[in-house]
Amino acid sequence: MLLKLSLSGMKNRLRDYLVLFSGLVVAAGIFYMFEILASNEAFLKSNSTISAVVFIFHLGSILLGIITLVYILYANSFLMTMRQRDYGLFMMLGAKSRKIAQLIFLETFFVGIAATIVGVLLGIGLAAGVNQLLVHQLNLTVSHFSPVHFSAFLTTLIFFVIIFFVAAILNATKIVKLPILNLLKDADTPVQVKRSKLLLFVETLAGIALLGIGYFMMFKVMNFGIFALVIALVTIVLGTYFVFDGVIIFIISLLKRSANLALNKLNNFTLAQLTFRLKDYTKMLSMVAMIFALALGAVTVGLGFHKEITKMTEATNTYDLVLNNSQKVAQGQVRKLQPISNTSYQMKETADSVYFIQSEFNQTPLKVVEMKEAGDFTKSEYSGDRLATDVTASDQLRNLELPSQRSKNQVFLSESDFAALPENTSSLQLIQVKDFSTSLEKIADLVALNQKNNPELSGDNNLSLSQKYDAYTVYNSLFSGFEFMGFFLGLAFLTMLASCLMFKILSGAASDAIRYQMLNKIGARRNLLQSALKKEIGILFLVPGILGIFHVLFGLQMFKSLLQQPYQGIWLPFLIFTVLYILYYFLTVWLYSGIVLPKEKNS
Repeated sequence: MLLKLSLSGMKNRLRDYLVLFSGLVVAAGIFYMFEILASNEAFLKSNSTISAVVFIFHLGSILLGIITLVYILYANSFLMTMRQRDYGLFMMLGAKSRKIAQLIFLETFFVGIAATIVGVLLGIGLAAGVNQLLVHQLNLTVSHFSPVHFSAFLTTLIFFVIIFFVAAILNATKIVKLPILNLLKDADTPVQVKRSKLLLFVETLAGIALLGIGYFMMFKVMNFGIFALVIALVTIVLGTYFVFDGVIIFIISLLKRSANLALNKLNNFTLAQLTFRLKDYTKMLSMVAMIFALALGAVTVGLGFHKEITKMTEATNTYDLVLNNSQKVAQGQVRKLQPISNTSYQMKETADSVYFIQSEFNQTPLKVVEMKEAGDFTKSEYSGDRLATDVTASDQLRNLELPSQRSKNQVFLSESDFAALPENTSSLQLIQVKDFSTSLEKIADLVALNQKNNPELSGDNNLSLSQKYDAYTVYNSLFSGFEFMGFFLGLAFLTMLASCLMFKILSGAASDAIRYQMLNKIGARRNLLQSALKKEIGILFLVPGILGIFHVLFGLQMFKSLLQQPYQGIWLPFLIFTVLYILYYFLTVWLYSGIVLPKEKNS
């Protein structure tokens, strides 16, 4: 009988349970997606350029575990707030405390486990989809990655089973100890938010100081290494919470004292709403700020590595395509590239020498990129006269030859002397295109054809980095791992970010609806109610977003050793995130309005 009553109560609150369940599913899915990377050391080691990346991901697992724990505890609190009135009614009807405790335990535990299993399945699907999207659309080279990973599944299952088991015990113990009257009236009891001014001041200073230490450690990560990462992780998490818990209360109290602001329209109601839910908002805003920073930072870094591939490719090579023995290549394929520069040099080869026409290089000098001692690249041009007399210059030409030709002598002749040689003439064709990235697929086809015509070029060991495609292949394999991690985690954290904000706001909509209905009954216009609602939700979106942006701006300092210009083009990921953030804001406003605002009467 008690089980039937419980199922009936859950059915009546199906919409609330769907919000709760979907939030838990997303949390489990995101945790699993992160663990796919964090627990797969073979993937991390084969797709990164720094050995510490495994330890970094272990730290990331701890941070995500803390965020997920806070998220689940909040969701659990929402579950108990939603159901404790029902439990109180059951006890009034004569249900024994032991039976209620068992019911609460089973309900909490099995809802959590079901959400975990569904979340893992969701994580597998999302991981597979993101993998296909990134690898195929961005042409990434990623190894040892699989959406299905037993270690990640086991870690996720154990983590969530422990959390929900402990939560179920705490829920059962708490409910049976509370008086029935408290169970029935607790939801209507206002939250006391009065705080000592001295405590607020100390907490605010502590938050700012902790953030300062964390930001400083990000600047000095190359000096202090892993120690800086650990300190930054701890201080920024604590500092974020303290800043929100201290500064927000202080700002709200100042705004309330301003009669011009507080008494204008429904501003006082909006401030009261924020004050009333302050404890929950503080935890949620702190968590959302951290997730926002992780998501935006991951996408920014991923985009930075994506640009780094192209930047390094362009900086280290002049020619987009090198065709050896190009007389074997149908020139119609070359013309499809619409080259901006298409140069061919005639060659003849003997057992110990390679012969060129010197005047061809005088007419069209060889373009090269040379690396200086400081690590900078400079572009130069070598004429035939220079190549004939300068061994260093001729080595640049040697890099464009076939592997079997590079050990031979280079001889530069006049046209008549070259024509007198009895050997067959071949040609070395050097091509530049307007945009390497957009022509990449066509270039790849010609590179494959060049390797087919010259079998000795096949194999990774014969990459000479003499053409951009070879350099692109090397740099893509070098940076693709970080690029993949950045985009993968960014998309995952963005999903969790949206879930956290929407779950928090929508979970309090049922109780907020009573206050909006009261305002409507005393004559508040609908447009004023909508304006107050938009302001309240806008603050909840804006504040963590601003702090998250500060976290990212300072956090990019940690990647200066890997990215030449980590802040270049930063506007693009920021713009993408801003647009998505605004869309989530409007979606939340729309859903929340449908719950709390009185229905408009048809005239």
